[in-house]
Amino acid sequence: MTKRSQAALQRAKGAQIEKDPEVKIENALGKTEAWIEKNWKPLAAWLVGVLVVAAAIYGYQVFVKAPRAQKAADAMYVAEQNFVAGEWETALNGDGTAPGLIDIVDNYGGTPQGRLAAHYAGISYLKQGDQDNALAYLAKYKPTKGAPNTIVNAQNQGLQGDIYVQKGDYVSAVARFQAAVDASDNVLTTPTYLKKLGLALEATGDYAGAVKAYRRVTEEYPTSLEARDIERFAASAEQHL
Repeated sequence: MTKRSQAALQRAKGAQIEKDPEVKIENALGKTEAWIEKNWKPLAAWLVGVLVVAAAIYGYQVFVKAPRAQKAADAMYVAEQNFVAGEWETALNGDGTAPGLIDIVDNYGGTPQGRLAAHYAGISYLKQGDQDNALAYLAKYKPTKGAPNTIVNAQNQGLQGDIYVQKGDYVSAVARFQAAVDASDNVLTTPTYLKKLGLALEATGDYAGAVKAYRRVTEEYPTSLEARDIERFAASAEQHL
């Protein structure tokens, strides 16, 4: 056999090998093993880093976040009872043995209970006529997810809007009432905040926006209490257009 024939035979065998799936897999694995062997140190460092981060997240959730939330819930129990009873001062500052809402906000503000404590503290100050502290604590509340929480989210924004109205800051009131409308879509609270939004918009001179807010009550919540007389408000605002 000539050298040319031998070369042709080798090329044919090579082509046949490349068509063989098992051979192709073995070749690919060989290349992968070679790459791993060459890059093992940086690869190992990366894997260790991922494991460390995962372990840190898990450890934080189990050993820090969960116990902290439980402590906040325990601290919240007495303060919440005083709040429900209308004992505003005691709810805010504690009874000498159990912490009040202010301490809970300071110590557990990042937990769901701490955020709710800020909302309760804002209401407690508002009940005492202290609008500045009421606004400050209501603003510390962070919206939370979930169907029951959307009502609290809306109420929080709505209360801030009410305070701004009392202060004569209608631009800020509009922003808060709009946030209250956006926070929860239900027939119980949304029409109320749409009506307040309309009134605040009128106070800023935005009568077109006010009419739009009033019309939403009629169109989207026709069975609500606000829908019974909202047309009167819409007609009054339209006279200024």
